[in-house]
Amino acid sequence: MRALRWTAFILVGFLVALGPARPAGQQTLEIASKTGVHAFSVEIAETDAEREKGLMFRKELPEGSGMLFDFHREQEVGFWMQNTYIPLDMIFIRGDGHILRIAENAEPKSDKLIPSGGPIRAVLEVIGGTARKFGIAPEDRVTGSIFGNGR
Repeated sequence: MRALRWTAFILVGFLVALGPARPAGQQTLEIASKTGVHAFSVEIAETDAEREKGLMFRKELPEGSGMLFDFHREQEVGFWMQNTYIPLDMIFIRGDGHILRIAENAEPKSDKLIPSGGPIRAVLEVIGGTARKFGIAPEDRVTGSIFGNGR
């Protein structure tokens, strides 16, 4: 019984040392648009499970933040807003970091398929209205670790 308590004590100590849980991966992306360079702090969804859940069930998304769905290679994809409670802009990004297309203000809780419109490497989801607010458009350049530094 003492060995079990000691093991539990060590485990709890280890978990406390790790600190609070954080999203699996985060990074900063920048998008160069006609109005300037705009930075976003994004959570990375790179596994099937992370991409399937996405931003479902969240009640808010702060301005300047988002989620980047990394597919690790270019492919055509489709998204929907099932169980997503906030309107989102979906920015479909090719492997070279250029924006292919943008689906603005996707309707919350909708099962309507939103296609990429061609092969893409990643999708950036941000709060609805962001693309219009910052003048983000197709062919604008996204920089970040999976797209290079844009130089």
